[in-house]
Amino acid sequence: MLSAAGESGVPSLRVWTPGRSLAFGRRDARADGYDRATAAAREHGFPPVERSVGGRAVAYAESTLAFAHAIPLDDARAGLNDRYGDAVATLVAALRDAGADVERGEPPASYCPGDYSVRVVGGGKVAGIAQRVRQNAALVSGCVTVAERGPIRAVLAPVYDALDVPFDPESVGSVAQAGGPADPEAVRDAIEAEFVADREAEVRDVADLSARDD
Repeated sequence: MLSAAGESGVPSLRVWTPGRSLAFGRRDARADGYDRATAAAREHGFPPVERSVGGRAVAYAESTLAFAHAIPLDDARAGLNDRYGDAVATLVAALRDAGADVERGEPPASYCPGDYSVRVVGGGKVAGIAQRVRQNAALVSGCVTVAERGPIRAVLAPVYDALDVPFDPESVGSVAQAGGPADPEAVRDAIEAEFVADREAEVRDVADLSARDD
């Protein structure tokens, strides 16, 4: 998607369920307790994986959604914070349209803390956003906890303990906890509608984009 957006000048969006896993960032992989953290993830039924973007460990349950927005750029040196801000505002609007009472913000001792997060109003974190920038395109991505707070809290507590990083299990929120749907398809539809807005859209198979790199 990132390559295609840079070459074509046309933005693209993908929203999907990545499946149950625990994604570790680069800092995690260098930590002294990384082996114990991955063992804890496996014990709780969350296969460990490493990701190239983002911060600290994030748990994906069955209903967790991931999204990626590929944006063509004229100048890779400009607009970083604006893209972050726009993504947060768009995601908040989408989740509110779905019935969730959410706001921009980061609860204390949250998983994968960052300045650009979405939480239940006055409560736990629902989503976090990361960004990767190339010369001609940026990929703004994130994950949304739709439901299943319990398993996520249960696995992140020993993982963060092994990594020696502060974590409060109460900092985990969800769309369902905020009054929105527990159905990931309904949340996905709301996210897609808000990011696409009134633009003309073409639905493409992910395999079509992957073939560009072959």
